[in-house]
Amino acid sequence: MRTKSDPSKPPLQAVQSPWHDLDEAGSTLTVDVFITTLMSQVGNALRRTITLPYADAFGLSVPEWRLLALLAPVGRIAFSDLVVQSTSDKALVSRTLKLMEERGLVALEAEGNTPRKKVFCAITAAGLELHERAIPIARQRQAAAIRSLDPQERDAMFGALMKLRAYCARADAAGDA
Repeated sequence: MRTKSDPSKPPLQAVQSPWHDLDEAGSTLTVDVFITTLMSQVGNALRRTITLPYADAFGLSVPEWRLLALLAPVGRIAFSDLVVQSTSDKALVSRTLKLMEERGLVALEAEGNTPRKKVFCAITAAGLELHERAIPIARQRQAAAIRSLDPQERDAMFGALMKLRAYCARADAAGDA
């Protein structure tokens, strides 16, 4: 936890939010404070700082780790559902799964006799074993970043992210995206 007596952590500076008195047109917004810009910058920094080190340690790319982490709890899932859950594009998921299949981490299974067979992805014993070794480190690193916020900040951030996710889902459903 951050305290005034902890010299290892820099003090937080009070920053006036450019979003506080935001009008409907967003007339005072500059690109550097767009929510998409800030979320992208923070997401990329977190991926480099948190995810990449443990993914690298286990010989995985970030997309491989993400798919492995999605497959482990369910064991087997339709390719189309995995694409949706991963929030990645179909081509990236397909390429990543092929590489993971070559390494014996997943098995791809086609069902049906039509040209448009349904493809399922299943985690293998080797993939599950790798996930079980990596997930405690992933959880610890994620927790360290989350715990850099005080409990009220954590709750506010979690609530805000859930609200933004719901906003985007509604916009996608309405065709506004």
